[in-house]
Amino acid sequence: MNVVRYPETYLKAYSKGHLMGTHTWSHKFLPSLTNEQLVAQFEWSIWAMNATAHHIPKWYRPPYGAIDDRVRAVARAFGMQAVLWDHDLVDWGMEASPPIRTKQRILDDARRFKAEGKGGLSLEHDAYASTVDAAIEVSKIFGADQLTVAQCVDSIDYIRRY
Repeated sequence: MNVVRYPETYLKAYSKGHLMGTHTWSHKFLPSLTNEQLVAQFEWSIWAMNATAHHIPKWYRPPYGAIDDRVRAVARAFGMQAVLWDHDLVDWGMEASPPIRTKQRILDDARRFKAEGKGGLSLEHDAYASTVDAAIEVSKIFGADQLTVAQCVDSIDYIRRY
């Protein structure tokens, strides 16, 4: 979620206990950036989150899942750890032109992922009303035993809260 564009929504999600991590400032392909650009991507997003909800995130999801050792090193300098996923529902495909995914297919894939019984992280997006709607339905499919990333790896939620 874009914390600068939707600060009230961000605060509401945070106050309800949702684990808030960063997806970087402007969704760039991180391995292609210079060190200075990488620092800016992390620093600006951390600043926005801290200014809005008074916390410093521990977790980040690299755009496109693109990560290399240099990106990891820069993130570690901020105390951050990457989060990747085990299952991609390709929900953004509902908004592709032409669409390459339907809500029904996303829900069917979520049911199949749950039925496998392996657990893991599922990738969904909040950029469109259609993907948010699908994510709510996916959450219902997965049920009440969902965990935050921090709970999955037995770690802290945030580096610092004020």
